[in-house]
Amino acid sequence: MRRPLVLTAAAALLCAGCSTADAGSRDRPAAASPSSTSSSGARSAVQAAVAALREDSAGFRQKIELKGEGKVYGLTITGGFDFAADRGHLAVDLPGGAIDQIDQVFADGKIYISGVQGTGEDAWGVVPRDKAQAHYLLRAPLNDPEHVLQQIAAMREISRQGEENVEGVRTVRYRGILDHRTVTLRMAPDVRTKTDQARDALGSDLPVFADAWVDGRGRLVQTRMSVNLSGAQVTLTMALSDIGEPVRVTVPQAADTIPVTTVGGILSG
Repeated sequence: MRRPLVLTAAAALLCAGCSTADAGSRDRPAAASPSSTSSSGARSAVQAAVAALREDSAGFRQKIELKGEGKVYGLTITGGFDFAADRGHLAVDLPGGAIDQIDQVFADGKIYISGVQGTGEDAWGVVPRDKAQAHYLLRAPLNDPEHVLQQIAAMREISRQGEENVEGVRTVRYRGILDHRTVTLRMAPDVRTKTDQARDALGSDLPVFADAWVDGRGRLVQTRMSVNLSGAQVTLTMALSDIGEPVRVTVPQAADTIPVTTVGGILSG
């Protein structure tokens, strides 16, 4: 059985030349050993850390890597978010891309995006936050960091992997998997269809792993989601910092905004 070229929607643009691979050769989640069996305690630790962050604020840096045909493509998303107030800002950078950066502002249930095609040089496109959709595997709708937290909180079969230092912070690393419902959360219909087809070809959920690093104070320090489909790999790592620090958001003036229904391109997710 052969997978279609677009089996991994996350690599559809950056890895457009990725070759096909037999379904049977894809990586699958390994069975849990007695020493790594998931526990309710591990699940509670992750969910508590996510819940605490969603009532707080933080700076963040996401690194997204896509690998295919022996090449590695990467983009970064940096910013700050007041999760309790549902307000934040971020910048997306893709070195060497046709459009190498966009800025985004989240406020009042809306997402403002700079550089949207057809809006003018200094104008901001604006989309209702609840209407945004994901167009790639392991990407959040319009890069919404709250979406990442929602997926991490839904990890299943979680196990404690041991202690690790993350940017000088002592943490406990937890690992789990994401089920199909969580992976396809708020996906655009066409991408959801391709992802459903990939699952059907594989005969099980896609092998999407998730990791969460929690410090001694129960704070979420880093998250990671990854998938490897034999020739196309996607990894999204989000590092958190300055937890509890104020996040200042400058909302574009109404006169500088234009309502848009869709925003395309790899930068926007």
